[in-house]
Formats: sequence, structure tokens, C-alpha cells
Amino acid sequence: MPLRVLLAALTCISLGGCYVLASAKGQLELNARRVPIATLLARPDTPERLRHWLEVATKVRDFASAELGLPDNKSYRSYADVGRRYVVWNVFAAPEFSVDPKTWCFPVAGCVAYRGYFGETRARRFADGLRARGFDAMVGGVAAYSTLGHFNDPVLNTMLDWDDLELAALLFHELAHQLLYVKNDTEFDESFASVVENEGVKRWLGHEGRSAALAGFLERESRYREVATLLGDARARLKTLYASSLPPAELRLKKRAEFEGLREAFHARRDQLGAGYDWMFGPELNNATLVSVGTYQGCAPGLEARLRRSATLADFYAEARSLARLSLAERHRAVCAEVPPAGAPAAR
Repeated sequence: MPLRVLLAALTCISLGGCYVLASAKGQLELNARRVPIATLLARPDTPERLRHWLEVATKVRDFASAELGLPDNKSYRSYADVGRRYVVWNVFAAPEFSVDPKTWCFPVAGCVAYRGYFGETRARRFADGLRARGFDAMVGGVAAYSTLGHFNDPVLNTMLDWDDLELAALLFHELAHQLLYVKNDTEFDESFASVVENEGVKRWLGHEGRSAALAGFLERESRYREVATLLGDARARLKTLYASSLPPAELRLKKRAEFEGLREAFHARRDQLGAGYDWMFGPELNNATLVSVGTYQGCAPGLEARLRRSATLADFYAEARSLARLSLAERHRAVCAEVPPAGAPAAR
């Protein structure tokens, strides 16, 4: 057996179910579907709706590098139709009595707080297996992801139904991952990309002179922050609860009451916040839901404060790189909501 085949087989055995091999297969299939956007725009038979959307994507992509200082490469210069609603499905998990994420570790990406699948069935099967082992789990469809510059990531059909603000936000977010990525700290990585995403959209709308759209975006951002605060406060209360010495049966009762109260708090504000958040507060609301939102927002307030103090985006990026050089605990003390538990990443 050739060495590279043996190493692949060993990797599959160590990670279970040949996950890495299946992920590589899915990535190669996606790569094979890429068509340069310039080629599609030059073709007379490209549907008008797709043509308009790709023209917007091109303008956003140019702005990202020229005005936001994000990587100027071949990512998001091509288009791929994957023939489904989502490109991957992410699985988040946390122990029954913990709001710290379960993590999975890989050779290039390091340890991350979710596991992605190119097929929904496999993702849900994996989540069911975690639940059988006592974990809280959730599955969420994802319209795009970053390969951190290792591949030329394409614009995808999964974004086709979005408005241009959502498209811009996603491209800024994913390119931010290419600009800065810290192994073993998903919360910092996603929070950094989220801060760059929001700042990028504001600057994009200002550049386009769309003051009404900017006001609407800021209102939408405010609603999301309120939802994130609801979930973050619940996560903090549950963290205290889980650290107590109560017996498991009593912990389960108090946990159930906390989530019921969280649903009630959301529904009391649902008319103002919008039905778009219903999925977060449904019957499957659990520790993993709190983890999924906290992953993207836990370090965001501290990073936004650093951004406000920075004279330019380049200064902010330099500040973020300085934080990236700290240890995980030092970084979270400096900028995140709380210090990760000793020995983090947790609950692999």
C-alpha cells in the first residue's frame, strides 16, 4: 500500500467513519464545479438574475480588497452550483451539564467547535450519535465556509436567494478568516470575522451612498444583538448552575426551567425581534444552541471596542494579530467575555 494511502486510512480510523476522506471528496467535488465569474458574465445565455447577482458579487469582492484590506486573491472570483440549499451542515455539541463546546481537532485547522458535513443525512446521523452519548446537539445548514485560502473558494448558488447585504456580509466574513485565523480558538476566530463583516457592510453601504439601507442594517444588527444577549445571559446562568453540586436529577429540572424561561423571554419580544429567530427558540433549544451563538459573539464586544479605538482598519488588524500571538487564556482575558476553562479546548 502506498504511504499516502496508508496515512489516509490511518487518519480515517483515528477520526472515525473516514470523516476526513469524505470531507476531502466533498471539497474536490465542489472545486470541480467552479466556473470563473468573468466567463459566466461574458456568456449570452447566463440567466439575467444570476448575471445581476454575480455582478453584485464582483463589486463586493473588489471592495473587500480595495477598501477593507482583505486578501486579494482568486477566492470568490468563481461560481459553483452545488445543487442543494446548503453547502455543508455544521454539528454543534455540548455536554448535558456544560455550556462549553465539544471540539474536534484536525491537522490543518486545529481544534474547532463544530463539525461540518457535505450531506445533511450524515450530519444528523452524527448528531443523533452524540445525543445517544448524552450530549446536547444541534445541526445547522451553512451557505458558505472558508478553506482559509488553501483553495480558491467560490461564490455559491446557496447564496442566490439573499439580498446584497447578506451576500456582502458573508464574503467579508469568510475573507476575514483568510486574513487571520488562530488555531484552537473558534470563538475568537468567528468573533473577529463577525466584527469585520459588520464593519465591512457599514462601509460598503456608505460607499454606495445607501443611507436608508444602512439604517435598516443597523436596526437589524440591533435586533440580533438583543437575541444574542438573551442567549448569552442564559448561558452565563447555566454555567453557574452546572458548576453547582446539585444532583443530576435536580440539575435537569433547573436546566429545563431555564430554557423554558428563555423561550418565554423571546416570545415576549418576538413581534419586535421578528420570526426569523424562531428556529433558535424551538423545541430543540439546548446547550448546543447557546454554544453556536456564543461561538460567533463571545469575543465580539471586546474586539469591537478595539476597532473603535483604532484609527484605521489596518491598525485594528494589527491589534488582532497581536492578540492572536497571546496564549488562549491570555487572549480571552484581554478581549473575550470570559476565560476558557482550564485545558481548553473542552470535551473533545
